[in-house]
Amino acid sequence: MYNIAVMGDYDSIYGFAALGLKVCPVTDAEEGARVLKKLSEEETAVVYITEALATEMKEVIAGYDTALLPAIIPIPGAFGNTGIGMANVKRSVERAVGSDIIFKEG
Repeated sequence: MYNIAVMGDYDSIYGFAALGLKVCPVTDAEEGARVLKKLSEEETAVVYITEALATEMKEVIAGYDTALLPAIIPIPGAFGNTGIGMANVKRSVERAVGSDIIFKEG
């Protein structure tokens, strides 16, 4: 059976433990890279990662872009939304549909 994990600063992710997700608090990108490698070796299917940590780990995460597992999904942290998650969704939709169908109103 596959696992689902959440990585990021403790304040942003500790609540996910109540949902039964594996919580992996990390303090920096170097530690994050080690934890992500371990999670991928454990056949973790989905890794939610705070946007702040994802920004620090761009190169490491890019190495998993073509891998089947894990799917790495940026989520907002306790300290705010940087927009990385929505940008990734927008890019994926553009690739799948062929045009930008997600636009910002305002």
